[in-house]
Amino acid sequence: MKKVLLNFLILMFSVSMYSFDWPQKEIMSDSFFSYFGEYRGGILSPSLVFSSTEEVKSADKGRVIAVISEHNEETDFFESTLGNSIIIAHPDNLLTVYSNLDGDNNEENFNLREIEKGTSLGYCGNSAWQEGNSLLEFQVVDTSNKTYINPRILMPRIGNEPIISLKNITLENKKGKSFDINVQKNIPSGIYKIYRDISKDTMIYKSTILINGASVDTITYNTLKENNNKLSTNGKQKYSTNIIYPNKQKQMLGEISLPKGKNRITIVIADILGKEKSLTYSIDAY
Repeated sequence: MKKVLLNFLILMFSVSMYSFDWPQKEIMSDSFFSYFGEYRGGILSPSLVFSSTEEVKSADKGRVIAVISEHNEETDFFESTLGNSIIIAHPDNLLTVYSNLDGDNNEENFNLREIEKGTSLGYCGNSAWQEGNSLLEFQVVDTSNKTYINPRILMPRIGNEPIISLKNITLENKKGKSFDINVQKNIPSGIYKIYRDISKDTMIYKSTILINGASVDTITYNTLKENNNKLSTNGKQKYSTNIIYPNKQKQMLGEISLPKGKNRITIVIADILGKEKSLTYSIDAY
């Protein structure tokens, strides 16, 4: 819990304690349609997707620097899958991005305008890659560090978090061979990736792997950064989408080097408030 709070405070200081209001009417924490860092559209999602079609408002005062239309092919600043979007610049080199808006007549109303917190930006539409859902996609971008920030760490949080889970834990070696360590307690030593089954409608904030009590890998979802033109996680290592999500069913929790002998592998996952779940396995490696 203390480590999670420390990471949270470090990130908050990195953006000068900046905070945002909700860009829509507040909903319960476990009610979002899609969470930051989830596998969505073939990538680690840099968006927080809301679950209602309420009016969209600016999260804070700033200057509108771009109004993107789904019909406008002149800009490639953001991916076209976001549809009609408004981008607002704020202090500390932060941008907020409001996407999947209705209509494409926002340019004449907002472009290059100074606006106040809570200014109405319109309503959700169906202009983005949404599988038919008219829902707001909200992003926060730190342009100085070229990262996407998890919007939830800068927004007020209400209600309970989704219940995170550790199910069907498997280890996979470099040859792609999987081991179910719930039943296989004697496996070769070597390098392994650790996976869990993805739980629908939930997203972890952090995963930590320990071997014999020592932390060997940590993956966090407070930011995502482009690495070789691919979005990657932030942790002891930077993992791209195809590593974190080898398929739609599995999520990697970390990578380990398993030494020969008796080992205790402890897997810890946490939600954004620091509530943890953990499992420990005793493994003999030969």
